[in-house]
Amino acid sequence: MAFSSSFFIIFISSIIPLALSQLPPQNQIDIIKTISKNISSPSWNTTGQNPCFWKGVTCTGNSITGISLSKLGISSTGILTDLCKIDSLQSVDVSNNQISGTPDRFLNDCGKLNVLKVLDISMNRLTGPLPTFSGFPVLESLDLSSNSLVGVIDFQLDGLVSLKNLNLSKNFFSGNVPTRLGKNPGLRQLQLSSNMFSGLIPAELMNYTNLILLDLSFNNLSGSIPTTLENFTKLQTLILSANRLDGEVPQFLSRMPTLSRFSANQNSFTGAIPPGLTQYLKILDLSYNRLAGPIPVDLLSPQKLQYVDLMNNNLIGEIPTNISLSLLRLRLSANSLNGSIPSSIGKLPDLTYLELEGNRLIGSIPLELENCVKLTLLNLARNLLQGPLPKGLGKLLQLVVLKLPGNRFTGEIPPEISQLPNLSTIDLSWNSLTGNIPSGITSLRRLSILNLGGNILNGSIPASITGSVSLLELQLGRNMLGGDIPRMPSSLQIALNLSNNHFSGHIPSTLSSLIGLEVLDLSNNQFSGEVPTFLGQSGSLTQLLLSNNNLSGTLPRFNSWTTVVYDGNNDLKAPTPIPSPSPPIVSRRKRSPAILVTIVAVVGAVLAVVIVAVVLVVSRRFYRVDDENQGSEENLPQVIDGHLITTDSIHKSSIDFTRAMEAVSYPLNVIMNSRFSTYYKALMPCGMSYCVKKLNWSDKIFQLGSHEKFGQELQILGRLNNSRVMIPLAYVLTADNAYLFYEHAHMGTLFDFLHKSSDYALDWTCRYSIALGVAQGLSFLHGCSDPILLLDLSTKTILLKSLTEPQIADIELCKVIDPSKSTGSLSTVAGSVGYIHPGKPAVSAGTELAKWVSSKSAQDDAWEQILDSSLSNTSVAVRSQMLSVLKIAQACVSVSPEARPKMKNVVRMLLNAR
Repeated sequence: MAFSSSFFIIFISSIIPLALSQLPPQNQIDIIKTISKNISSPSWNTTGQNPCFWKGVTCTGNSITGISLSKLGISSTGILTDLCKIDSLQSVDVSNNQISGTPDRFLNDCGKLNVLKVLDISMNRLTGPLPTFSGFPVLESLDLSSNSLVGVIDFQLDGLVSLKNLNLSKNFFSGNVPTRLGKNPGLRQLQLSSNMFSGLIPAELMNYTNLILLDLSFNNLSGSIPTTLENFTKLQTLILSANRLDGEVPQFLSRMPTLSRFSANQNSFTGAIPPGLTQYLKILDLSYNRLAGPIPVDLLSPQKLQYVDLMNNNLIGEIPTNISLSLLRLRLSANSLNGSIPSSIGKLPDLTYLELEGNRLIGSIPLELENCVKLTLLNLARNLLQGPLPKGLGKLLQLVVLKLPGNRFTGEIPPEISQLPNLSTIDLSWNSLTGNIPSGITSLRRLSILNLGGNILNGSIPASITGSVSLLELQLGRNMLGGDIPRMPSSLQIALNLSNNHFSGHIPSTLSSLIGLEVLDLSNNQFSGEVPTFLGQSGSLTQLLLSNNNLSGTLPRFNSWTTVVYDGNNDLKAPTPIPSPSPPIVSRRKRSPAILVTIVAVVGAVLAVVIVAVVLVVSRRFYRVDDENQGSEENLPQVIDGHLITTDSIHKSSIDFTRAMEAVSYPLNVIMNSRFSTYYKALMPCGMSYCVKKLNWSDKIFQLGSHEKFGQELQILGRLNNSRVMIPLAYVLTADNAYLFYEHAHMGTLFDFLHKSSDYALDWTCRYSIALGVAQGLSFLHGCSDPILLLDLSTKTILLKSLTEPQIADIELCKVIDPSKSTGSLSTVAGSVGYIHPGKPAVSAGTELAKWVSSKSAQDDAWEQILDSSLSNTSVAVRSQMLSVLKIAQACVSVSPEARPKMKNVVRMLLNAR
């Protein structure tokens, strides 16, 4: 023991002089200590006398060679000027701070550092034009991304003779794509995405043939992909997404052996996909274009291929059978593909996403699909698939979402599906399934959405439904079910739909346990007896459908926000109205909001000013803030609290709160503004995009309250589920704002398509589908609880997932609105509690549109002045349908609110107009 102690003392004594000798020079120590005094962030750790051991400080030998001051709240460029006095610095990282202006002095001082190789000032508040870089003889990497720099890039980078990596993304640079990018032909990475560059992709980029990464996405570039890009013999990643590029996808891309990623989604490419395109690729994304023709037989076969997204094109023909075993995601939705699903898909061991929705696929689900054991999302909705559902689906243990609605499946629901422990959504609606509901399915503990409506199921509801503790929505309407109704899980909140079945007897008293249920549909059954009083006492119920039963007695009194439909019960009477200035709460003709969206569908070019008169739950129209007036964010929001609302594991694994807060800090990411909210596009590290809504608390009408209370209210909103309404998936709270996350509707706003875009023409089929979709969304919102406010409905707040799939934005909970703090734009809030007439009507050139249409329609032979002739003249059938929809629209804008049809009736009339 003594020997060991002596040895330890000798060892320590020997290393003390060594440690002291590694201290940086005194002048460097003084500089770094001076800088530290001006940094107040607790994350800047300066423990110890030797700065080489501080977090963010890198030393080589006895010299400081690297400084990282990222995310420390630095706003002064004075600190940066001091940094450049350390003459041994090779790397400076001051990203993610609040440095503003153009730091000319800082750049001039750092330019004198003969060893500086890396300079990162990304994610700050730099403004003005790109500064001129003088000096910097060995600078290899320059990152100025995510700032607010503007203007044209010309000569400013000429002096950089060693530059290899340049990132100027997420600024406001304009003009043509710059081609003077330093004098080093060895430039390897060029990132210019999310700016305002326009014009063609310049041929002069060929001066930099050593590029391995070229990202020009999210600009306004036009023209075709130049053939000169073929000379980039080292290019690995080419990203051209979200521009205005057109023409055909060039064949030469298939001859670039180094190219592993090609993303050119959200453009206007036409023609066929060239054969051999994926010969060397790992990732191909050509979604949201106008590509036509069949998928080349070799497109899916290369061994390295992992990701293929061709959704929302005009592709025809069959899905190729030769598919790479490395494929992780295959997205072919919203095309016109036919034929059967290839059985070879079942040989893909790592397949995670399979999305084939909205095609014309026939045949059955291949039995081999059971081998795709890593599948988490299976979406085969809206095809012509038939036959029985394979029992092998029960082997997909990772499956979270199973969507098979709108097909022609027959036979029984395989009980093996109940073996899938991770399922959160099962949608088998609108098929021809028969037999009983397997008891195991109803007991899945993670299941939140179960939709079996529109089939031929019989028997009774399994008693095991009680154990489905996460179930929020149960849709069993339009089947042949009967027998006793078991106790439903108390988790049900969105809807319980038992309509159009064979249930009889008294309405079960066990339904009283559904204290959070919003919609209850018992219509078109054989229920008898009196309507139980507990339904009238429900604080959450917003819609109760009892039509066409054998109910009797007198209805109990309901809350003012509950809509009760009870026609078709001959012995059922309404309660005696309470004398009051207010109209009766329950009646056969409840007041309902008007829907001008149907006029929108037929008037076309003037759609934007019509739809603003639609009122769901708010008394007055709210005015919008122009996109052009959107200012830049002053600070990168610091997350205080962030929570996921969705139960979908796909979104849970994709949403990155920090990356989203970076996105909302830059006005370039703004995709929409409303009176009360700003919407941003946020690209996640995994490649998925989300829409992030910032609530403008400066209006003071939103009640933030405690973070906990506000979060609880958002949880309520997140439990809604309707594809026509933007439902939050997650939220982030900061000191002054709240941010809600939604699925990203890639096509943009309806306003853009009607008034800005000449690339896509909305034909009658699209306009009708959009009108119907908005009507369905509004009808759904009528059944929401707590209550829901639709703050601003116009073509600018209707987003398009595709040219036929609208989503309504700008909905909020009444509990987060304080009308007493309104500045004039919001004077009365009705919510779903009642209905108040629309405020200022939509006008065009001083004329109220609804009145103009009404006056014209009263004139003989005046229809042609109302209908869009480019659509009405296409066929007799289209013209007839347009006239039918116009009549619906006229009813919706009737002067008398009582004469306006209910939203559910509007939906029914629109469906009948097809």
